[in-house]
Formats: sequence, C-alpha cells, structure tokens
Amino acid sequence: MSIEKQSNPIPQGKYVPATRGGNFIYTAGMTPRNNGVLILTGKVKYDEPIETYREAVKQATKNSLTAARNMLKENEQLERVLSLSVFVNADENFTDHSKLADFASDYLFDELGEAGIGCRAAIGVYSLPGNAPVEVQMVLMVSN
Repeated sequence: MSIEKQSNPIPQGKYVPATRGGNFIYTAGMTPRNNGVLILTGKVKYDEPIETYREAVKQATKNSLTAARNMLKENEQLERVLSLSVFVNADENFTDHSKLADFASDYLFDELGEAGIGCRAAIGVYSLPGNAPVEVQMVLMVSN
C-alpha cells in the first residue's frame, strides 16, 4: 500500500512539524496556516459567534494531522489519537473553549472515525504565535 503524502505545514521557526518515537507520533503546535499564511488572526471573542472560528480550528487540526500522516511508513496507519490539545487565544470573557475544541474533534472524527477521538484539553492562553486564534497539538499511535 502506497502512502500518499501531502506537503507538510511550513514551520515558522526552527522545529519540525512532527517527530516519532517508536509507534508514537508527536506533532508540533499547528496554527491555522494555509501555505504558511494564517487564515484568521486575533483573539477569540466572547461576543463573536462560535462558528466564526470553525474553519480556523479545522485548518490547524488538518495541519497537525497532515504532519502526523507524513510520518507513516509503508503499510502503517494511524491507530488512534491519544491526546489532542487545543490552545485558544481567548479574550478575558471567552469561556467556550470546549466548543472550539469540538470543531477539532469533529474534523478528526470525520477523517479517522472513532480512532480520531482521544483525550483532550482546551486551554485558554493570553497569546499565540502570529496572533493566531488557535493552535492544535496531538499525540497519535501508529499500527502496522
């Protein structure tokens, strides 16, 4: 079975998009960049409809999953998402972090089925690189 690799997200510093140790893949934190350009910037605001951020979360999650998939060898597949961390560049009144993280979980479920749902953290932060609204990081397990 041939593995079709997509282009890795473009690192914004001195790091690699993903690393592997045995059957575990760890992704770098991925922001919602498409071809190196953020598709949305700024804080996630409490008075903005949550749907405003869906595509940004999806893009960050897609970048993370692409980096993980590119670590697979011939005849391997992603067995399961073990851990998903969604960092939210939230304004001080925003409290729906888990609803934003649901966008990431929904995308992973669409791509991997039940294997895309693991444990999860949704974390509010003061700022993110490039003023990104979200950043996604994952740990995944590989099977042959």
